[in-house]
Amino acid sequence: MSTVERIFHAVLFEFLAIIGSVIGLMIFTDYALASLSGTMIAIATIAMGWNFIFNIIFDKFYTEPREQRTVIQRMIYIGFFEAGLLMLTIPVMAYILGISLIEAFWLDISVTVFITVYAYVYNYAYDHIRARVMLNRNTVALDTQ
Repeated sequence: MSTVERIFHAVLFEFLAIIGSVIGLMIFTDYALASLSGTMIAIATIAMGWNFIFNIIFDKFYTEPREQRTVIQRMIYIGFFEAGLLMLTIPVMAYILGISLIEAFWLDISVTVFITVYAYVYNYAYDHIRARVMLNRNTVALDTQ
């Protein structure tokens, strides 16, 4: 993946994650839309940076094409990514919402459960759609030669 594509991948992921997280938190908590939106935008910004760094590291260990990753490899990816992200975001969530670290932990865990499922679906779909687009590009390029 090129740097531009990694940026696109991360921004699209976080944009959709913010929308889903804010809607879910509005349904299940009493926090105001503005507080939740600000919190999730801050967390998404942290997550984009972490996503970019983590993907570079992960790709060094798993070098086969992304669409060929196994369920186990994807679960390892999600586990390590989310554990690192929790360490970065719990203090931020506590500060912005004015809650304790324990309360932020439980709130962040609920968001993490949603994001974990979402991350698996998003990355699986992205990798397979990307592979099809690349195949179509190569086929069109060969047809025009």
